[in-house]
Amino acid sequence: MSGFAAGPDPSSVHLWFCPNEALEEPLAETLAEHWLDEHEHDVARRFMFPRDRRQYLVAHVLVRRVLSLVTGVPEAEAAIWRSSRGRPFLQAAFDDGPSGRPRPDFNLSHAHGHNVVAVGHGRRVGVDVERIDRAAERGLGWIVQSYSPEERARLAEIPPGRQRDRATLRLWTLKEAYAKARGLGLGLPFDSFAFELADDHGVLGFRPPEDDTADRWTFVELQPRPEVLVSLAVERGTQTSGPPRRLFVHDGFPWGRSTPRELPLPGPGASRPVTAGLAGRSE
Repeated sequence: MSGFAAGPDPSSVHLWFCPNEALEEPLAETLAEHWLDEHEHDVARRFMFPRDRRQYLVAHVLVRRVLSLVTGVPEAEAAIWRSSRGRPFLQAAFDDGPSGRPRPDFNLSHAHGHNVVAVGHGRRVGVDVERIDRAAERGLGWIVQSYSPEERARLAEIPPGRQRDRATLRLWTLKEAYAKARGLGLGLPFDSFAFELADDHGVLGFRPPEDDTADRWTFVELQPRPEVLVSLAVERGTQTSGPPRRLFVHDGFPWGRSTPRELPLPGPGASRPVTAGLAGRSE
């Protein structure tokens, strides 16, 4: 099994996918009241629409529950600080990790009723989630304009419609995941790096920005629900960890430890496609 009782495995990355409906609204409010810090409560109070507030609360309750499972620290006691670009990290007290283990790095994405948290140990991770049907709401032309010339040219070769929209959003989630793993977010120009996609799933090539190398990263595409795309960027190796070898995918709110789906991680600059049906069983 893949729990954390014996300590996290630096060669493994874990990802939790949790729809909003996995946590009932009154319970999400109660957990948020007890678990979130002052900054998170302040952000939650600013939302004008209840659906946006609910999305935020479920996502951040999920983060704190996952971090508690990973570190053994109670949910309300996890000290989270944020970089100048808004990327969250566990506070410096965890620099060496519990019992000298590599410090966990985590990343969160939430959109349209879905939440994803990725956790690595001694390596950077970045994740992004999108619904395929968002193209019908706003159109995707404004997104494509931010892409590299070679990406725009490849998209133009795909007939307009669902296939092109899906390819556009695959690129967007990959770019978001990579930029978030770097800690730069939208501060990294999206035309400064490029992905070459396989027809349906998978990355055939990655051209990084000038200050990075392709072999530093590996990428995973998942489709945990038929209309939901998730992309994960994983740093391959650091001074405290070797290359990542396994991805564990958990489905639902993690009340207890679960038996996730285990997947091998691909090599540098490559992507592994993963289709729907990721639910594990609770123990």
